[in-house]
This record gives sequence, C-alpha cells and structure tokens, in this order.
Amino acid sequence: MGIKRREFLASVGGIAGLAVVPGVAMAQGATAAKGGAALYKQAGAPVDARVEDLLKRMTIDEKIAQMQCVWQQKAALQNADTSFNPDKARAAHPHGMGMFARPSDRQLGAAANVAGDAGETAHRGPRETAEYVNAVQKWAMEGTRLGIPVLMHEEALHGYVAREATSFPQAIGLASSFDPVLVEKIFSVAAREMRARGANLALAPVVDVAREPRWGRIEETYGEDPHVCGVMGKAAVLGFSGNTLPLAQDKVYATLKHMTGHGQPESGTNIGPANVGERTLREDFFPPFEKLIRETRIAAVMPSYNEIDGIPSHANRWLLTDVLRKEWGFKGVTVSDYMAVNELVTRHSLAANPKEAALRAVKAGVDIETPDPLGYLKLSELVREGKISNAEIDAIVRRILKLKFEAGLFENPYADVAQANARTATPDAIALALEAARRSAVLLKNDKGLLPLQPNKVGRMLLLGTHAKDTPIGGYSDVPRHVVSVYEGLQKEAQAQGFSLAYSEGVRLTEGRVWGKDQIVFTKPEVNARLIAEAVEAAKSADTIVMVLGDNEQTAREAWADNHLGDRTSLDLIGQQNDLARAIFALGKPTVVLLLNGRPLSVNLLAERADALLECWYMGQETGNAVADLLFGRANPGGKLPVSIARDTGQLPMYYNRKPSSRRGYIDGTTTPLFPFGFGLSYTRFEISAPTLQAARIGTGGSTRAQVQVRNVGNVRGDEVVQLYIRDDVSSVTRPLLELKGFQRVTLEPGETRTVSFDIKPTDLWFFNAEMKRVVEPGTFTIFAGPNSVDLKKTTLTVA
Repeated sequence: MGIKRREFLASVGGIAGLAVVPGVAMAQGATAAKGGAALYKQAGAPVDARVEDLLKRMTIDEKIAQMQCVWQQKAALQNADTSFNPDKARAAHPHGMGMFARPSDRQLGAAANVAGDAGETAHRGPRETAEYVNAVQKWAMEGTRLGIPVLMHEEALHGYVAREATSFPQAIGLASSFDPVLVEKIFSVAAREMRARGANLALAPVVDVAREPRWGRIEETYGEDPHVCGVMGKAAVLGFSGNTLPLAQDKVYATLKHMTGHGQPESGTNIGPANVGERTLREDFFPPFEKLIRETRIAAVMPSYNEIDGIPSHANRWLLTDVLRKEWGFKGVTVSDYMAVNELVTRHSLAANPKEAALRAVKAGVDIETPDPLGYLKLSELVREGKISNAEIDAIVRRILKLKFEAGLFENPYADVAQANARTATPDAIALALEAARRSAVLLKNDKGLLPLQPNKVGRMLLLGTHAKDTPIGGYSDVPRHVVSVYEGLQKEAQAQGFSLAYSEGVRLTEGRVWGKDQIVFTKPEVNARLIAEAVEAAKSADTIVMVLGDNEQTAREAWADNHLGDRTSLDLIGQQNDLARAIFALGKPTVVLLLNGRPLSVNLLAERADALLECWYMGQETGNAVADLLFGRANPGGKLPVSIARDTGQLPMYYNRKPSSRRGYIDGTTTPLFPFGFGLSYTRFEISAPTLQAARIGTGGSTRAQVQVRNVGNVRGDEVVQLYIRDDVSSVTRPLLELKGFQRVTLEPGETRTVSFDIKPTDLWFFNAEMKRVVEPGTFTIFAGPNSVDLKKTTLTVA
C-alpha cells in the first residue's frame, strides 16, 4: 500500500533544507570518496566521461526509459490526493524515467482534458509543486538502480504557466515591444520561478514565423518576420538558460518550437500542411531556428505537427537530421510535440500502428516521445528485431544524459520547498510585468489628439466591454495571484484624479473563457442586444468613453483536437462587438477603443470611427495598471506591429516581405493592409533621416555600417523603433521587396537627436541561389530606414 503524501514528504523534508547548501551532493552514493564512487557520480569528472561511464552501465531498457515521458499516465503513480507514490512508480517504471511533464498540474489520467486544465481543478501552487518534484526526484535518485534524475518540463510561453506565477504579455505582445533586453529579463524571471519549484526544461520559446492570422496560435508567436522572431527568440533563450554551462541554479533549459512551417498552415487551420518549398523554408521559416542554434546553447528542439511536401516533421529525416544536426550542428535533444508521434498513425496515415510510427520518428531524429510513451514502448522490440541499432539508441541517450549532467541534476535535482512561495511573483517580477505591458501596446490611431487623456477634462467616464472587468491574459496561462482588470486600473485612476467612472458590460463574447474547455458557448445575440441598449443609455450621460473589445482565450486559441477548435474563417470582431461600436460612435462622444486580443483583427470600423485606437494584445496580469498609465500619459505608447493587419481575409496571405509579382490588384478592393508591419504611433512625433553608409561600395565578402538619425520633434518624451530594411535590386532568383535586417528602440526627450547604427554584413545580403547555395551577388542593394515598413527613406549600397 502506497504511503500518503504527508508521510512521504516528511522523509524528504531534510532534502529541501539541503537543496540550497553549496556543494552538497544529493545523488545516492555521491558523497562517497572518489575512489569508491562510480565515475558518473563524481561531480568533478568531465561530463563526457561521466556520460560514457553511465551509458555503459545501462541496460537497453534503462536506456529506452530515458527516451520516454509521463503526463497523462501519472495518475497511476499518485495517491488519491494526487501526491506522488514511489511504490507505484517503482512498479510502473522499474527502469527509471527520462522526463516528467507538467509537475505543477493535477493531470488525472486519460479522461482528463488533454491540455491539463479545463478549469475544474486548481493546480499545484509553488510549495506543493516543489514537494511533488522532490518526491519524484527522490524516487529516481534513490529508488532506481542507477539513480538517474528526471527532466521536468513545463510550459512557459509568456511566463511560467503555473498557478500563482507571474503572467507577462502574450508572445505577440512581447514582439510588439521590439525590445529584446526586456524579453530576456522576462524569461529570466520565468526561469527563476520554474526552478524554484523544481522544473528544469521550458517548452518555449515559439519561433514559428506566422503568416496566417486565421490560425488561433498566432498569439504564441513573435509575428511574421524572420529577423524579429530570431532576435526575440534568442533573447528568450538567454533569459531562460543564460549562455554558460553548467546551468545556473536559477536557469532552465529552453526548447525551440515548432520546426517548422507551422505558422502558415493550409486554410489557416492548426497542423494543416505547410505548402512551401525548400527555398521558402530556408529563407523565411528556418532563419530563427538556425540563428538560435548557432548563437545560443539551446538544449532542445520540438518538431511541428504539420507536413511539408508530404512528410510530417516528426518523420522528416532531412529536416531533423540533415539540416538540424548536420548543417547547423545542433547537439541537444529533440522532443516530440504532444501525441505527435502517434499522429503519424491517427492523423497523417503515414504509419499503420504506434510501433511503426516510433520507427519512423527515431529514424527521422526524434529523441523523446511526449507526453506519454506509446510508440516508444515498442523500441526494445525494434532493437531486438534489428530495425533500430544499439548505436542509434546510445546516440540519443548520450544526448539526454549530457543535458542532465550539465544541469547539475546528478548533484542536486531538488527544489528548495521553503523558498518556493517567496520566489514566486516577487515585487521585481510584478514591476517587470507592468513595464512589459506598457511597452507592448501599439497606438494605431490618435488623429484628434484625444490621448493622453487630461484628468480635468475627462468628466464622467464610461467603461464598456465584458473584458474590461473579466480580463483575458491569453492561452498557455494559469491563474496568477492577481490580475488587474481595466476596470480596477481606471477605478484607482478615477479616485486619484477626481473624475467619475461608470461601467456597463456593453457586449459579451462567450459564456466563460476557459482556454482548456472543449465546448465554446457563444453569447446569444438577444442577450447582447439588451447589453448594447443598456450601454447606449449609459453613454448618453458620459463625457468620455473607453471601450474594451477584441477576443478571449476561447475565441482564438490552439486547436489541439477535432473537438477542441480555435481557428477562425474571419478576421472581424466576433459576435456583436461592431454593433456596440456603431451604436456608441453614433453618439459622437470622445471614444477610446482598447483591443485585448491575441491575433490581428480586421478592425475597419474602429480604424475609421474611433477617436483613438490602442492595440494592447493580451497584456498579462498588470493589464489595468498599464492601461491607466497609457491612457493618462504616464507611459507613452512605443510598440510596433510585428504583423501586418489585413483589411479582409480575401487579402490573405498578407505579410510585408512579399515578392515583386505579388498583389497586382483587385477589382473590388485594395491590396494594402489596414495597418502595415512595423507600424505604431506615439504621443510625440519623430523625424528619421535617410541612412548614410560608412562605405557605399564593398566586396561580396565585405561589411559596412549604416547610420540613421532620429529626432524627437514633439513635446513629450517618447520611444521610436528605428527599422532598417534591405532590398536586393536585381538577383538571379526573385527576392522580397523588403527584408527587415535591424531595429533599435530608443527613448528620446523632446528635441533630442540620436544616431543609431546598424552593421550590414554578408549574412544580411546573402540568399539561396538556383543551386540552393548561399551567395552574395554583385550589384546594388537599396538600404531603407524608417518607423515602419512603408514610410521609408533610402540610399544605395553597391557590392562589387
């Protein structure tokens, strides 16, 4: 009979106290003298030697166990109160365990929701998660033959996805900041909060280049541009992991997701085929992955669900071995996406059964099957049959063990239970969440100068919108300690500034907004008709109106199953939101519209009739405080759009780095976006000069530097993002009209001028020629600079 949670935790309580004492070796037998300890247990021995020593001691079953993960099956390892039971683990996993999924959640088996959170069950808080992790690690270290610790993975898309952890703006919002320094700080906090609970591997960042706004997962990305995705992704990896090994005690490994083509699925539906050729892959979708593999110590890569040219990524040896490992030199592990190996059977019809799917995945280069082993339960059979060699298994397990040694897990895999709460949502983390929310907002319209609001002119303010009070924070979120709503933020502002604030719901999108629930119940039109009428009546006595519109976690999200959809056929505001907007605009009152959403919306009506329009995205837990600061001028919007916003789905695909033959025109509309990539206004005005080149003529292997002057010609302090674009004027294969190659966000006082410099290197000029070789061709290149992808000034660079 399994021991209960309190009894077991009493046995590991001393471990938690020792976890922060430098130099204490916790592995079984690691305190023995070096002469008596196995080489792999000697902390001072070279990592490679430790790996080889351990590998030669392992049976084939112990090796295969390292390639497996547990998530839905963890119910079989737990007591009735969901605490971990080592006796059950010993019986179910006699050969050990390689990876454990989401220890912070209370996944209760296959009957539970596949995302682990349908909203019915509160997940573990900081202390309980740390206790749970320690219990698992104690079993792994002391209850298995060789004492191999476990990789503990968690989601961390825009902060650690766990109860009480700090919630930052959604990824697409972080991209809008155009501030990689900020992004690195954010994921340093996420890593600190994860490690405080014992997690050591983040399933983030997402560096998919996103070219499909109907796709519900676009909010998880850094947008449509390969350069932005690469720069922001690199910042995230450095925040998670640092750039040194062994892994620091407040850092975690990171995982690049999802390789690749995932961000332009057919029909805009999740996991749809990526209908792109090798050139498009190499020039548009590969660059963020290649950059991070070459420039960081990235530990893991996750293949994508989709197929490319008939081959699903999890069975694509060219992608995962020839390109990822042989071309780019990746040395880490590849981790399958959830259920993706089995989807070779159930979705793609590429394999007849899980065993065959496992063979395809291993041969392609997938090291670990997540979230639970299915096909990889058959690996020992495949080895005995000679279909997978021992050498192939050894190569995979060698990579997995190396990560564990370099993380210091053999010396100390435990969390400090006593400090887990104190290291969560700390004052500095909350302050950073507020700063990030301020810096992520994009001002799309303010032509009448309504913003910033003047407190003595606001009069009677009316706040509208269901999500002004019930604040969405986006997919891949849990429940923070506190989420500041727009209503709460403006209520505090009204009390401090002396104006009155009233609220009317105005319009409702769904009856509930739990991301993990399969069924979506849209609010009935007759309910919204009543809410709109009430809002219009309230607005008649208002002097200033703030309207909160957009989406929530159900109206656009990851579609992970046929009964859990999240993609959309339309880019318009869902439901009766435009009906509310028309009715309010008809009153002629000063009206500010705030968008809380995760995907770019075709807000044609709002762009035409709102007095001011702010794209806030999902701002995280400090939403209301950030909104108040932005509306009243304590913060000046400086974010830029990381995506083009289309006017209509008929324009799709819509991205700025298009080819010369695209968009000839329509007989019934325009080819221009509603708002272009890189666009964003400010409460001040800036002038940006044409770029000047340090050398206007270089060789094919040469470099130069472009300098751009930016001046604040307005009356208040503000931020501008200076953007550098390049066009190859004539080339042997067609090239985009523009490609972003650099950006810098600068803060300038009124009247201040600054010179911003960009190095232009061969890597900024090269492309893949007809033979699919990287070349810099002689000729002219137009170098552009400006505040967005449209309003540009230029000069010419000659390459001879």
